[in-house]
Amino acid sequence: MPLNPRHDVHLEFTSAFEMLDFVQVVSEHMGRSVGLDEDARHWVGVAVRESVINAIRHGNRGDESKHVFVEFQNAQGEAEPELIIYVRDQGEGFDPETVANPLEPDNLLKSSGRGIFLIRNFMDHVQLRRAPEGGMEIRMTKRVSPSDPTADSVA
Repeated sequence: MPLNPRHDVHLEFTSAFEMLDFVQVVSEHMGRSVGLDEDARHWVGVAVRESVINAIRHGNRGDESKHVFVEFQNAQGEAEPELIIYVRDQGEGFDPETVANPLEPDNLLKSSGRGIFLIRNFMDHVQLRRAPEGGMEIRMTKRVSPSDPTADSVA
């Protein structure tokens, strides 16, 4: 599927979990526009949802006076189209190197700490940094995989 002309979507909203469904709809649309298959769109949606939840819950600490910023960009990567997503909060930030590995025995039963792990596994590239505007920003990239020529021939 050819890449549509570049179009970006910028969202800004208060720290309200009610916005998750809207962000999910935009994520699905942008994934489709760049040519991601259904499975890839699903996992991108999970990663976006996790990152927005983290921004609201951990970054902004549920403070509805603080905002969450989500940006979707369809882009042409080196070989294939890709979807780039930024999620930024207005919190104090954290050191990404201190995030505990949820697979370590001491962390297996903890109820938190899995979001970033999942995001890293569902996306092709993930970068966490303190944003120049304040808060934390996560940049996630999902590349469009070349179509498998045998995928459509299964009866």
